[in-house]
Amino acid sequence: MRKVSLASAILATTALTSPVFADGHLMIVEEPLELTIHMHWPRAQGYGVGGETSEIYPVELEARRLTGISLVDDTMGANTTDSGEAMNLLLAMGEMPDIVGGHLIQQPVNQFGPEGAFLPLNDLVAEHAPNIQAFWDENPDLQAAISAYDGNYYYIPYLPDGEFGRAWFIRQDWLDALGLEQPQNVDELYTTLVAFRDGDPNGNGEADEIPYFARQWQEVNRLLTLWDARSSGSDTYHDFYVNDAGEIVHPYAQDAYRVGLSNIAQWYEEGLIDPEIFTRGSSSRDYLLSENLGGMTHDWFASTSGYNSALAEAVPGFNFIPFLPPASAGGVRMEEHRRIPIKPDGWAISYSNEHVIETIRYFDFWFTEEGRNLANFGVEGRTWNMVDGEPIFTDEVLNSDQAVNSQMYLEGAQIQRGYWQDYRYEWQWTAEAAREGIELYSANDLLVDQFLGVAFNQQEQAIYDRYWPSIRTYMLERQQAWILGSGDVEEDWADYIETLNDMGYDQVIEVMNSAYARQYG
Repeated sequence: MRKVSLASAILATTALTSPVFADGHLMIVEEPLELTIHMHWPRAQGYGVGGETSEIYPVELEARRLTGISLVDDTMGANTTDSGEAMNLLLAMGEMPDIVGGHLIQQPVNQFGPEGAFLPLNDLVAEHAPNIQAFWDENPDLQAAISAYDGNYYYIPYLPDGEFGRAWFIRQDWLDALGLEQPQNVDELYTTLVAFRDGDPNGNGEADEIPYFARQWQEVNRLLTLWDARSSGSDTYHDFYVNDAGEIVHPYAQDAYRVGLSNIAQWYEEGLIDPEIFTRGSSSRDYLLSENLGGMTHDWFASTSGYNSALAEAVPGFNFIPFLPPASAGGVRMEEHRRIPIKPDGWAISYSNEHVIETIRYFDFWFTEEGRNLANFGVEGRTWNMVDGEPIFTDEVLNSDQAVNSQMYLEGAQIQRGYWQDYRYEWQWTAEAAREGIELYSANDLLVDQFLGVAFNQQEQAIYDRYWPSIRTYMLERQQAWILGSGDVEEDWADYIETLNDMGYDQVIEVMNSAYARQYG
């Protein structure tokens, strides 16, 4: 945990000096070079379409000018938003573009890299990519996290920056109206949610308040931590985690989960949780807050704090603020969600690439000061300017009706290439209430260690693929049924665990732990 002021730490740890170079110091090739790329991610099924005046990302055009290398789109799966499906289509074709990138590439790249579909990058980076190598030298654990079972790594990942992502938010104006203090533990939280349900804090004379809501239904599982259970081990929902004994387990097969889910089901039955939490969808936050109906949620610091200004006129006195996680039944304050330091997204070099050295040097460009600024903020002079040594977005970007991250996607910045994110990009448009909340969370020991994933060998992958998808589906089906009142998790628990083991849960856990021991020692 960092104990210094977070605002100072962000600037201190990410600030870059500005050396003076001769023009062309980033040029990689003497003659222009085109490299083909598969780039598939949820927001874009292809590379290079964006911007206001061009069908080519402005960031791509600037990268071409600086390096001499152009990326030409050759993405499979333009008709699907499923990046895994798109990757399968690409692999089935046999002939691949020079670069394969985008969303969730780690597993297929680590599976098929050792078989020859992608090039190992260890030696290439050490010899030709000094900026990437410097990052690995400072973060050897992250290099281990992306390595395949043969010890090589086959892709350059998207590397998020910052620590805190989501937080608990509560209607302080509702607490004030009811004469309540912020809840400090799970029992006080229960009392608060009951008061939200029954005390008419919105003052309209109707029992229409929704005490707890979430725009992703999976966030109802965050309540599990109030009973010392887990909902995930990473920033991916329903992921495995490493328990106190150093073993990989799944949260939905632990006794604490049984206790936690039993209480969640009870809260749902009592009307403390949005009755439409599984169906309301991503617009729930907009609707429930703008209609003065929602009382508490677990969501992103930056975007959620923005409602205080957005709803200032529509909902007089509106005050939705982050507060410390209530202590669990066991007395633990935990913030389960955090920014994972490494994503399964990024880009790799395919076996068919005939310009390997130029490509790895191009990957390295995005880890230079200029390349990192370009990947994070867009084109200097267009979306940002350097002010006192800091990249600062223009007023047009910060004051736009469109979210800053959405603007960046269209510019070709903040997309899922292999790059190192800079948290200063987000801090600029984070509301003051969120900044204060981040400082509050930073001052307390709330974060838990993350599971960074494993790389299977062929035998382990076969077992995982054979059993895990159906087990996961069964877990989620039972979870939703129990919350909605179909069955009782306490009464059904023994049969549930027996079914998991019959479906192969024990075998999945065995290969997870064998891969984990090999990868992390």
